Amino acid sequence: MTVIREQDFIQSIADALQYISYYHPADYIQALGTAYEREQSPAAKDAIAQILTNSRMCAEGKRPICQDTGIVVAFVKVGMAVQWYGSLSLEHMVNEGVRRAYTYHDNPLRASIVNDPAGSRKNTKDNTPAVVHVSLVPGNTVEVHIAAKGGGSENKAKLVMLNPNDNIVDWVLETVPTMGAGWCPPGMLGIGIGGSAEKAVLLAKESLMAPIDMHELKIRGANNRLEELRLEIYEKVNALGIGAQGLGGLTTVLDVKILDYPTHAASLPVAIIPNCAATRHVHFVLDGSGVADLEPPNLADWPDVQWTPSPQARRVDLDTITREQVASWKPGETLLLSGKLLTGRDAAHKRIATLLAKGEVLPVDFTNRFIYYVGPVDPVRDEVVGPAGPTTATRMDGYTDMMLEKTGLLGMVGKAERGAETIASIAKHQSAYLMAVGGAAYLVSKAIRAARVVAFADLGMEAIYEFEVKDMPVTVAVDSHGVSVHETGPAQWKLKIASIS
Repeated sequence: MTVIREQDFIQSIADALQYISYYHPADYIQALGTAYEREQSPAAKDAIAQILTNSRMCAEGKRPICQDTGIVVAFVKVGMAVQWYGSLSLEHMVNEGVRRAYTYHDNPLRASIVNDPAGSRKNTKDNTPAVVHVSLVPGNTVEVHIAAKGGGSENKAKLVMLNPNDNIVDWVLETVPTMGAGWCPPGMLGIGIGGSAEKAVLLAKESLMAPIDMHELKIRGANNRLEELRLEIYEKVNALGIGAQGLGGLTTVLDVKILDYPTHAASLPVAIIPNCAATRHVHFVLDGSGVADLEPPNLADWPDVQWTPSPQARRVDLDTITREQVASWKPGETLLLSGKLLTGRDAAHKRIATLLAKGEVLPVDFTNRFIYYVGPVDPVRDEVVGPAGPTTATRMDGYTDMMLEKTGLLGMVGKAERGAETIASIAKHQSAYLMAVGGAAYLVSKAIRAARVVAFADLGMEAIYEFEVKDMPVTVAVDSHGVSVHETGPAQWKLKIASIS
């Protein structure tokens, strides 16, 4: 009988979470490198270059790939011949590993988990609890698949209860465009088919733990119905032209994973969960010999891609910016921002709305300023801020008209698309929305030269900061006339891909 020590399991969980915070799976990087080589869309190619450059920087510097260091999800298969040496439950052991990983002094990870989700939503401060799925299986080892799932991609999960004769591929092709770009493509689609409603979702999540092998599948061809579905969905989703970061391009998904399970004769549950550009997962097995040995990847396997700003990029001084200058920006144009940039996310916007409703004075003057939707990782050593990539902008859509109408705000920086009403408000106020690349958080942080909290310090990473930035790369995603590249780009590339085919 194998004896697994409690402390070995806990430390293995902690080590695994640190490991995946800064090491992409090698299969993901190699697939993304291939996508970079074949990409013809300049905007998408630039975004992929930023993601690849960021990945290497994180692997070398051992700092998080993304500022959203995720909700921890663990699939734990316990052999029935295993004996535990310790007193904690398995879930408590996982949570202790999470606590150690997220509060590790050399590489603290952002705590994003809030309790009382329908009420006070107070941060638990250590990213616990994790979501743990346990199964008892034959054998004498403990097998763990663990992931840190970002909120931007998790929020795009979809479940449908189809009729048995409905077409799964048709539903996927209708659904993926509605997911927007907040899941930071290119990534993977995990699909679960069958079982019950909750089983289909669980299958979709578990499928994302598998390595990327689409290239091999395309070469050898499908051996069964699920592989046929994988190939069909992969080709047809990429033909939508959504592209990297939703800017339009050849590659939207790098792979499609599917798991299925027997279901009721009257049912066809189908779930989709995307994995983002910050794909983070690892697999290890404990056999009683000690802590899991996680071998660092070989950086020689990373594509030789070094992102640098385009010589054609327009430099913008945020400290002297005017509405006339904003009006001159073109959709899809690359800008390099320098000067003082405010930050704010969901909680800060909610508090601003409350203060305005009460007629109280705001603690920050937003007049002619830009706000960056970000919740940064805490700095270490000589950093002024940790990884600080953009969060999904659509979550702030409900506050945008208020901010533009009542605070004098000039523009916004975030990731992914904006809704129709928000785009109309941007045009009405002759504002602009700029997009930074999701999945390039460490790279973006290098453009931040100073950072200080200026309001709502109690909100932690959701406080309002003032960043001093130098040549921070962004793309004009919605111009002052309301033209959105997240609409024009995919539409253009969908037609181009159809003509190529």
